Amino acid sequence: MAQGRQGIGFAAAERFVREMDSAAEAIEAGKPLNLRAGYVLAGDDIFLQDRCRRAVLRALVPSEMREFCFTEIDLGSQTIFEALDLLRTPSLMAPFQVVLVRSLRQLYSRGAKKEEFAELERYARSPNPQALLILVADHFTIPGDPRRMDMDDKNKFDRLRETLGDHYAIVELARVEEMDAMRWVTATAEREGARMEPDAARELVDALGNDMMLVSTELEKLLLYTSGRGRITLGDVETMVLSARQRSLYELTDAISVHDRARAIGVLHGLLNSTDAGEDAAIGHLYMLARTYRQMMVILEKNVRDSRAIWQALWQGFRMPPFAADDLIRQARRFRSRRELTRGLRLIAQADLELRSSPPDKRLVLERLVHSLATEPRHPAAHPLSAQLGFAAFAE
Repeated sequence: MAQGRQGIGFAAAERFVREMDSAAEAIEAGKPLNLRAGYVLAGDDIFLQDRCRRAVLRALVPSEMREFCFTEIDLGSQTIFEALDLLRTPSLMAPFQVVLVRSLRQLYSRGAKKEEFAELERYARSPNPQALLILVADHFTIPGDPRRMDMDDKNKFDRLRETLGDHYAIVELARVEEMDAMRWVTATAEREGARMEPDAARELVDALGNDMMLVSTELEKLLLYTSGRGRITLGDVETMVLSARQRSLYELTDAISVHDRARAIGVLHGLLNSTDAGEDAAIGHLYMLARTYRQMMVILEKNVRDSRAIWQALWQGFRMPPFAADDLIRQARRFRSRRELTRGLRLIAQADLELRSSPPDKRLVLERLVHSLATEPRHPAAHPLSAQLGFAAFAE
């Protein structure tokens, strides 16, 4: 990490990483672990989430024993009771258990969930010392400056602290701000033996909307592209990042918005063939597709018609690269209603769950998703029974 003040998200993630590293050292020395019963990764920054997840795996989950001691549970299909039962049950094959629970938002919807929170409290008071619980609360955004937090997100965060803060350590993964992102890019390039010119670092961060998952992926490409030269220039960023990003992600959403399935599948294949990052790349593409759909939803709801107004409609940390503003406005206005975009987000969420469940063919999951997104949904009135009933029960 570069020297200087870190943003709160980076600082919280680094503290968590150091704590996991200390646990790894204690295991190697045969000493007791000094860990909390569980940790809550709070905030929707996928880059920092991934950083914390990797630290847990590196410290506590030997690669050869992962299937025996690491379990991911999604509360959309399983319960917190199942997760806690796993934590309490000693494994016959592994000395330590890690259970990572996603979709924590399910505990804050459809009812009070008093029994679930009571069971979480009971476990925290008497945890299994040979197990660790990681809860992922990504249903709200923590901005780099907490004073700019949206009121709805603030209420969700306050509720999280009220229900879990007394018993579990909350790791605040705030969005990475521009200066922190630039420092990270410069320091990471330096560790790899390359000098990142300040203008190049600024352009990389700005062009990718300050999205750290994308920034890290594109920096890897730049390091490979400039291997042996020891320097990354502004021209390298313009060649490898801007034009490629314009041809890929927004070309994909453009094909989807005009329901051109053949072109959309072709662009998807180009995206998949441009990287060798495996599952992480597939999930990253899915994340960016969901982000773009959310941006289009805001554009449609706020009736944004030109790029001058888009910067007021989209907040910092949620903006697209400047070169893509006009394209995305045009694409968003092709959707007839918020319902179409919501349908797209539901399909993306289903694909995300499938990808995280280790399917035999990840490419096929993405192909099915893009085919569905690019297929024009049937209008409710097209189904005779739905027309009689007067509602969209049979809409796709």
